[in-house]
Amino acid sequence: MMKLRIVSALALLLAFGAMAQAETVKMVGATAGSNDGRPTRGMSQASVQSRYGSPVSTRAAVGDPPITRWEYSDFVVFFEHDKVIHAVIKR
Repeated sequence: MMKLRIVSALALLLAFGAMAQAETVKMVGATAGSNDGRPTRGMSQASVQSRYGSPVSTRAAVGDPPITRWEYSDFVVFFEHDKVIHAVIKR
């Protein structure tokens, strides 16, 4: 009886294992440390302004924690307090 249960359990595992599939997803775009012309996470507002100049426009801080948005001609930078949390390239 125990042997039958073990064999049945192994058969189920093999059956479900054969149905399992994996998908590889390739990330396209920048990763931390890449040099695609955007500010990197953790940069201060002062270092972004020093390196990229004054933004074309800014949006006041919103929410808690305060999120600020600076727009440049090619990208937009989002800050939490005064540190970059994300920068996206404009289309």
